[in-house]
Amino acid sequence: MTGAGLAETAVASDQRLFEMRLARSRDDLFGMLERLYGQRGDYEAFRGKLMTALRKAWEARPEDLKWLDLARDLEPDWFQREGQVGYVFYIDRFAGTLKGVLDRLDYLEDLGVTYVHFMPCLKPRKGDSDGGYSVADYRSINPAYGTMQEFEEVAAALRARGISVCIDMVLNHTAREHAWARKARKGDARYRDYYLTFETDKLPRAYEEYLVEVFPDTAPGSFSYDADMGRWVWTTFNTHQWDLNWANPAVFLEMVEVMLYLANRGAEVLRLDAVAFMWKRLGTRCQSEPEVHMILQALRAACRIAAPAVIHLEEAIVSPGEMIPYLGAGEHTGKEGNLAYHNSLMVQFWSALAARDTALMTHVMRTHFPPVVQNATYATYIRCHDDIGWAVTDEDAAAVGLSGPAHRAFLSEFYEGGFPGSFAKGALFQVNEETGDKRISGSFASLAGLEAALEAGDVRGVDLAIDRILTGHALIASYGGIPLIYMGDELGLLNDYGYADVPAHAHDSRWVHRPAMDWEAAAGAAAEGTGVAARIHRGVRQIMAARARLAPLHGGNATLVQDTGSRALFAFTREAPAGAVLCLFNFTEGWHSVSADWCRDNGVRLFRDGLSGSGVETGNGRVALPPYARLWLM
Repeated sequence: MTGAGLAETAVASDQRLFEMRLARSRDDLFGMLERLYGQRGDYEAFRGKLMTALRKAWEARPEDLKWLDLARDLEPDWFQREGQVGYVFYIDRFAGTLKGVLDRLDYLEDLGVTYVHFMPCLKPRKGDSDGGYSVADYRSINPAYGTMQEFEEVAAALRARGISVCIDMVLNHTAREHAWARKARKGDARYRDYYLTFETDKLPRAYEEYLVEVFPDTAPGSFSYDADMGRWVWTTFNTHQWDLNWANPAVFLEMVEVMLYLANRGAEVLRLDAVAFMWKRLGTRCQSEPEVHMILQALRAACRIAAPAVIHLEEAIVSPGEMIPYLGAGEHTGKEGNLAYHNSLMVQFWSALAARDTALMTHVMRTHFPPVVQNATYATYIRCHDDIGWAVTDEDAAAVGLSGPAHRAFLSEFYEGGFPGSFAKGALFQVNEETGDKRISGSFASLAGLEAALEAGDVRGVDLAIDRILTGHALIASYGGIPLIYMGDELGLLNDYGYADVPAHAHDSRWVHRPAMDWEAAAGAAAEGTGVAARIHRGVRQIMAARARLAPLHGGNATLVQDTGSRALFAFTREAPAGAVLCLFNFTEGWHSVSADWCRDNGVRLFRDGLSGSGVETGNGRVALPPYARLWLM
């Protein structure tokens, strides 16, 4: 066969593969879109434009990414596997620039990382950009970090090491300076319909009766008056972040084109930001409306057609009862997000740590979360770039004999450091006097007591803080899903109070837990030293390496929360055909124990710790757990 004939055959094979994937996901895509937009007179034209966009994106997809698509079609559980470990960082704070990341690949690989999340790296508006989430151009990289070509080069280098790149794609809003918004402000009716704008404040006031303020301190309300347009604009987060009108199919089409453009540049995980707010309905909180899940299923289906190697992480920091649908529930089961943040696991870790009581944690994790989710899993974490909101409902608190408002207030006071006996050092964020909501900022290490112990020269306090940090990492590594290490937590980086001296950051206490990477500490840790950073780094590496060896920790295996009979302990079983792992955690600075017979009843056949590889004593028929112990019993 001639070269031309081979090329024609390759094109025909490509087209056939596209048609097969279209057939696979056609109903998941258009079934949702017809319900969302089918009543509109322009629906058929929209459908035709969408098909054209999907075909063009597939035809433009680089050859190596098409091979990755095929590999992941053959291994659809790749992101659920026990070897997956995530690492999250701001590019400038980790490596200065995108090209600088190339100098840190060995560090990431040594830590066991298989997934990196570049915190907002698309081009933001100038000035305050909500940490990069006020996007002015979805197709350009923040020039402070580099170029889109450099992003492609870095993504390819990471991919060659088996590391997937995750980037943020903000779905709920754009910056006021985005090209669409600029055209809307100039009176272009087409682009004005991309946003939610109003001639008077009558409807905004009616909506606001039910809305919850996100940033009451710095951006009160959910609407802003734009003098250029002479109209009110829906701005859930900040005056410069204009909410998109997802009831307009043109917005869906634009976002699919952006999504596939980023996929073709090498993004393998798209973190879909602020998804809960995408659909508005008068008389509701305008969060987690049914249409949100229709949109998200349709977006995932579009990716499965034109870039199936890509998965979606849905950022929805909502109550426990609202969270599971973002991984697919009811008609969306197995068809919506591949990943969703396990916000409740994070909140319950800090709650149990402060209270020295796991009753609420056990109740919440048992009541609201199924043992397994289909074709999806969690992104588990203890700290991230954001504040901690105490997502503890009054009903859940009451179920274990607590007052919801009192417990939430206790947690804020404890982690700010004001509660008697607190080991934490944090900062309040966005205090809402009307609701009593007080959120908390702070690094993992400072909230876990390391900062206070070091300042006091308290050797035992340092040891306890290190154990709290390692227990948290062992929890997210074993509960189910992809554990996400936030940059610097593996070294015990403390709060950075210098943010108050930076005008662009001074108003936002979240910058206290966004320090620059300490590469000197990292070098010392890599040298297997005996300092605090080295101890934490060594412990985190061991935890992630142990995780990779244990098949039951695959995200597709069930997680069954167990009752230990002790409110000091939290336990769950990871069940798998080849055997179970019983994971035990002590949330206090005292010694506790469980009976060996109870362990056997919960699947333990070999009293060996999967974390350390050591045997576990069962003297007097009991398993002893030292302060802040973590055990993975085989």
